Amino acid sequence: MKRRRLVRSGSSQPTGGRLRRRWRFFRTAAGREPVREFLDSLPEDDAAAVAAAMTEVRKAGRGHPDVNQLQGDIWQIEIDGKRVIYRLLFAEEGRGGEVLLALEMVNKKWQAARSRHIELAKRRLADWRERGGRGSTRRRAGPP
Repeated sequence: MKRRRLVRSGSSQPTGGRLRRRWRFFRTAAGREPVREFLDSLPEDDAAAVAAAMTEVRKAGRGHPDVNQLQGDIWQIEIDGKRVIYRLLFAEEGRGGEVLLALEMVNKKWQAARSRHIELAKRRLADWRERGGRGSTRRRAGPP
């Protein structure tokens, strides 16, 4: 399946006195990126809506009106797709929260499994931190 480049990582260097945020996708020890895989499976219109929302959050951070805290360091943004509402669970990492780490993505109809998804996001965040943060999110060499 062809991958769409949804979000471009930017520099974390301050620009005009502001710290630039960038999205990173959690990567398992085996090299999988579950959120990216979920995004790659979306219809193009929904993928575009997610990319736009991620760009808005990159600019505004937790100050974005659609961002809500779930538990501890886990935050979510609700994104309207064409027929579905998605939830992207993420954490702010790095000095000043310049890294927005995408941990889990589900459709909104998750009430029965809500705690399971939050716990999964918390485990992924702990794993990312334990493996050294940034180093665990580097992309492999080769074709996307």
